[in-house]
Amino acid sequence: MRAAGTKAVQRGFNLVELAVTLVIAGLLGSAVLAATELRHTARGRGLMQQAEALRIAHHGFVDRYRTLPGDAPRATTDIPGTTVNGNGDGRVAFAGGVVESVAAWEHLSRAGFLAGSYRYGSGAEGPDAAPVTPFGATPRLATNDRYAGRAPIRLNLHLGNLVPAATLAEVDRKLDDGLPDSGSLRFSSIGTAGEAPNEARCLTEGGTRWNVSGQSEPNCAITWLIQ
Repeated sequence: MRAAGTKAVQRGFNLVELAVTLVIAGLLGSAVLAATELRHTARGRGLMQQAEALRIAHHGFVDRYRTLPGDAPRATTDIPGTTVNGNGDGRVAFAGGVVESVAAWEHLSRAGFLAGSYRYGSGAEGPDAAPVTPFGATPRLATNDRYAGRAPIRLNLHLGNLVPAATLAEVDRKLDDGLPDSGSLRFSSIGTAGEAPNEARCLTEGGTRWNVSGQSEPNCAITWLIQ
């Protein structure tokens, strides 16, 4: 019990303690940002390595079978363990009830060009039917025009979404020309996991630059034009 006439001592932060607290908070915030950037950089490298492996697998398949993976009309005869054929029209698309973009991964893995053992399913790509990218989406080999810039229909290796725009800018600089609407690597509007990427959020300057200013848009995608 406090004696009459005394006052309770209320002690707050003095200026030195406040300054130290702010410095510590700033250091912790910087450490979190640095760790996030390092994680994205590491995943970006993984995405580049995966893209190159998939591209090599595609070219190896075409060289051996003279047809596109997924579109191969004699896959069940020529490749043990495959369950579906494509229609052989030179496009990887939906044909004859077969989603050739999904069949492509079964064809590539059963032919020995990809590690893993993917099994065709008629729905969207999943971990049993397709590889998974370092960002948790799945790539897609498809003939379409879902990419930035002048867009005739071409064979694309879409590398999956859920990738920050800043990470894709780095990937584009290292593998291509750094621009999302030209060269072999382009912004892609294909989303294989959740919401499709929004070009207006991923790109700036009329769609000619990756959006790397401020808070980088986290759900972007890129595609590699193969043919």
